[in-house]
Amino acid sequence: MMGESIIVNEREDKVDFDYTSYYINRELSWLAFNRRVLEEAEDTDNPVLERLKFLAITSSNLDEFFMVRVGSMKDQEKHGITTPENKAGMTPRQQLAAISVEAHNMVDRQYELLHQELIPLLASYGISFSKPEDLTEEQRAFLRTYFYERIYPVLTPMAVDASRPFPMLLNKSVNLAVMLESEKDGKSKVLFAVVQVPSVLPRYIQLPSQEGIAQFILLEDVICHYVDSLFRGNRILSVKPFRITRNADLTLDEEGAEDLLKEIQKELKKRRWGAAVRLEVTRDMDDYMKGILQESLEIESCDVYEVPGPLDLTFLMKFYSVPGYNELRYRSLPPQPPADFIGENNIFEAIAHKDILVHHPYESFDPVVHFVKQAAEDPNVLAIKQTLYRVSGDSPIVNALAKAAENGKQVTVLLELKARFDEENNIVWAKKLEKAGCHVIYGLVGLKTHCKVTLVVRQEGQKLARYVHLGTGNYNDSTARLYTDLGMFTCDEQFGIDASYMFNHLSGYSKTPKWKKIEAAPNGLRNKILQLIDNEIAKSTPEKPGHIILKMNALTDKKLIKALFKASVAGVQIDMIIRGICCLRPGIPGVSENIRVRSIVDRFLEHARIFYFQNGGDERVYLSSADWMTRNMERRVEIMFPVEVESLKKRVKEILSVQLQDNVKARVLDSQGIYTIIQPMEGEKRVHSQLHFHNVAVKNMKKIRQTPYMKQLKPKTHVEEV
Repeated sequence: MMGESIIVNEREDKVDFDYTSYYINRELSWLAFNRRVLEEAEDTDNPVLERLKFLAITSSNLDEFFMVRVGSMKDQEKHGITTPENKAGMTPRQQLAAISVEAHNMVDRQYELLHQELIPLLASYGISFSKPEDLTEEQRAFLRTYFYERIYPVLTPMAVDASRPFPMLLNKSVNLAVMLESEKDGKSKVLFAVVQVPSVLPRYIQLPSQEGIAQFILLEDVICHYVDSLFRGNRILSVKPFRITRNADLTLDEEGAEDLLKEIQKELKKRRWGAAVRLEVTRDMDDYMKGILQESLEIESCDVYEVPGPLDLTFLMKFYSVPGYNELRYRSLPPQPPADFIGENNIFEAIAHKDILVHHPYESFDPVVHFVKQAAEDPNVLAIKQTLYRVSGDSPIVNALAKAAENGKQVTVLLELKARFDEENNIVWAKKLEKAGCHVIYGLVGLKTHCKVTLVVRQEGQKLARYVHLGTGNYNDSTARLYTDLGMFTCDEQFGIDASYMFNHLSGYSKTPKWKKIEAAPNGLRNKILQLIDNEIAKSTPEKPGHIILKMNALTDKKLIKALFKASVAGVQIDMIIRGICCLRPGIPGVSENIRVRSIVDRFLEHARIFYFQNGGDERVYLSSADWMTRNMERRVEIMFPVEVESLKKRVKEILSVQLQDNVKARVLDSQGIYTIIQPMEGEKRVHSQLHFHNVAVKNMKKIRQTPYMKQLKPKTHVEEV
């Protein structure tokens, strides 16, 4: 398709930016991203347990992709929708066919890598997985006791016959299909049954073994070995594991819901029992047994994935933490105290003194936690307002908000109940916060609140001061150690006014405000970005071309892509660092030849959104909670905020510069939609951006090792009268 000539609208003498060959299908682009994750499992420079972890991440990503994206397209196909998507022009049926080919190839490569490289490599370090028939007498005795004492009481055999229909099995659960032969009155009869492998039990069991050897066996292999104990009086003909993935896309009628929390709780129950969209079986399962499963689950042959086993490689994420073997994992890169906070004795004084930037996970997330904790304890703090999207299981921020309410402060929390796959966790927190006396808002009808904003209102003498934190990532202390994000603290009055506007807009009936500093979706953000791109075009000259640098997780919005095409045609140089989905094809002559796209996949998940515009020399730098996706522009509450202090602007530009130089973990996208790993040229310095940022944080810490540490920051307990 890329060999076809460019389509030109002769009447306007402009390139037709709607031509489908200029775009990459969203779903196929996502699969290409997951292929890049798989490449990290293939990378022999990574320690073997890290390679296993990337293999687990690849599987976990595929699970979510099938539950949400494939599930949604299956629904479209079921309802007879044949409308092509608006970029690459593929119908739901065409997309499903292309996904099936690529997903099958990816899964085949996963298991090839596991069995041909990673398992033998583990064995060389004394780590192995065994089958029951390979065990010693001592190990068999151990396993028999373990089975009858710790596994057998939990198991439930489920017969399938005329009076007992095929059981409704949990989404993503591993199960055993069992064929039995029963003898009655001298006649034999073949029966079928199912045994669910309990998810409440560890997926793997460590066996007694000689020193220096770590030997494991999978839970399903143990159950298979002793399955006859569940069907006494019958002969076991065959027992094989299988796994179902179900459609888990929530469908909410928010307009008609009297209580959104209860409505989501109802939908969460349905998620477990959605229609099956994928069936995974072991390659040695016979056709008869496979046919029973396909018919019972109403699964097409193209949705059956036959693998050599084991099923569900996500268990490798836990196996990654097997005790010992630290040499088989990355060396630790502990977060450092944030450079801009070092030397400060009071968190509010520090923010009042200057805007402060924090770069996670290289710099600690502690200041964000302390900001809320100290606000909760400070008697001069009157109110705390915060948006929450995804929080950790035992969130210190949520606990601090509850404490603040108990201390009599006005606490408002906008907690997004519709954060996919975190709904249950957020419902628990919502109830806890309400019980503590917080005013909890569940978001706006039809929108997800995805922006990251905290506002602290503090009495200082005769006036009120507003302290604000704005970020690109979630208020989640756990993921802040794994995701790269940026956060900014400010006491700037106009940011404070905007933060107040934001919360009043979200909690009341006020119209969209006229912002002082920020811009927000769904009303205004896309238009602001389009204005910035048009402005870059207007200020670009052949002698000094405009320059745009964009870092984000995904680019899918057609209106924004077309604006970037327009800028490229006008000679603006565009560099993009996009971790995941990119629907734009770069490097097409006359269309996107001035656009370059790269993706960085590494030990930390690239998550920050940074937008740079050269602006004729008067540079503009923005941070945002939003990717350039249609959902972010139209169906989410998002913010984009400027970085205006020159020292902070310089830091952000340096982050972009280093990532554009990365030649260790970066891949470059070509006009055919193919990503190629960058190889350093002979004599060229290796630039590993994530390692570089960690080293910078360590270097900054060493410079000022004797200065007070962030944890010593304390809130004022009184304020001098002015």
